[in-house]
Amino acid sequence: TGSPTCWTASCQSLWKLQVLLLSGNYITEVGERAFSSLERLQKLDIHRNEITVLGSSFSTGLTSLRELNLSYNRLQELYYRNFQHFENLQKLSFQNNNISSIEMGAFRSLTRLRKLHLQNNHLLNLPNGVFSMLHLTVLNLVHNEIEHIRFKTFLTIQTPGTHILLSYNPWICDCDLQRVFAKLHSVKRLILDDYDNMTCMEPQVLRNLSLSSVDTQLCVAETVTVLVITFTVVRIYRVNFFSLPTTFVSGDFVKWSESSDYTYLTNQGHLSNVNTHTNWTGMLHFFFFFAHECINLCRQPS
Repeated sequence: TGSPTCWTASCQSLWKLQVLLLSGNYITEVGERAFSSLERLQKLDIHRNEITVLGSSFSTGLTSLRELNLSYNRLQELYYRNFQHFENLQKLSFQNNNISSIEMGAFRSLTRLRKLHLQNNHLLNLPNGVFSMLHLTVLNLVHNEIEHIRFKTFLTIQTPGTHILLSYNPWICDCDLQRVFAKLHSVKRLILDDYDNMTCMEPQVLRNLSLSSVDTQLCVAETVTVLVITFTVVRIYRVNFFSLPTTFVSGDFVKWSESSDYTYLTNQGHLSNVNTHTNWTGMLHFFFFFAHECINLCRQPS
């Protein structure tokens, strides 16, 4: 129990040790320089303990370590100081902890890391740059509390063929999310393995629906809301044309009728030939023009 250390002569005699298995104990803390004498250690397994804290110099001496398993513990935060000496680490497992925060650049020294497992934690936000400098083949973020992501969060991963797992998170399915995933799908080196298994938590009307089944409709739904508001405003404007200023919106795109008595917006932005009666044909022309422009805009991921 307590914090394991290898400062004693008996532990220092294990300097040739390559695999150390300490799983299924009651370790609560890994102290400073706990394994500093094990310079040849390649695999360290401390999963299924009760570890809440990693010492600042935890990685000291473990320059040969290739695999570290800290899953099924009680870690809450990850810091750069915990990993700065893991020069050869290739696999890092943190699944089933209580991790809610990762320091910006926490993994920047892990230039040889290929597999990072963070599933079953409490991650809500993934700041830009959190995975920078990594060359991952697998990034597992399944079963966290992620509602939104930023495109640049994953863009910094430069490895060809990075498999990213993001299912079982409470996604807020909106136009912004659709745009982000549209961009991610366009990056050939990033592979969203479980995209078809990702489901919406919000809004309520989309709850438990797969994101892949509604993603093309998310921006359209927002567009319809805008159009309803705009159409209402157009009707108000149409009834009160004579209270409007002479100069309006430029662009010759609205015709209220096909007769000689019609109203349109000239390229100079002036209303001309104002008709006093409500013309629904013109309203619909404006409505469909606006819908066309909005849909084109929403198809362009930001």
